[in-house]
Amino acid sequence: MDFTHINDEGRARMVDVSEKAETCRTATASATVNVSPDTIHLIRSGGVKKGDVLSVAQVAGIMAAKKTSDVIPMCHPLMLTSVDIRFELTDTEIHITSTVKCKGVTGVEMEALTAASTAALTVYDMCKAVQRDITITDIMLLHKDGGKSGEFVR
Repeated sequence: MDFTHINDEGRARMVDVSEKAETCRTATASATVNVSPDTIHLIRSGGVKKGDVLSVAQVAGIMAAKKTSDVIPMCHPLMLTSVDIRFELTDTEIHITSTVKCKGVTGVEMEALTAASTAALTVYDMCKAVQRDITITDIMLLHKDGGKSGEFVR
């Protein structure tokens, strides 16, 4: 691709948020990890050799939320005030929900999505030795609140 003809309007840049009002921001996102009943049993019983799958995935999701601006180029670095990762297990699914909060000038949707995605990837990584056909689905924003654009509810 030849970038020599791109003018200032076509270049990538972060949105200028310097004049925006600071408000409380919240976002909730989700992801689903599809596994076999045997894998769910191993997770519940602590039988996965790499360790406590849900605890490690929870910490990974929190760490990822805090580092979102390091991996998503146009995200602003944010001072998060809360990151909560929750899991709900069925016979064949692990439903992951992440809620992220901050008081700032831009939203935390990307941090919530990154937290849920990373928690799901961590489950995959920890369980791939016992099940090769794990899938991750339904990564999505469920709710966001705060800021000029107001509330969004899926």
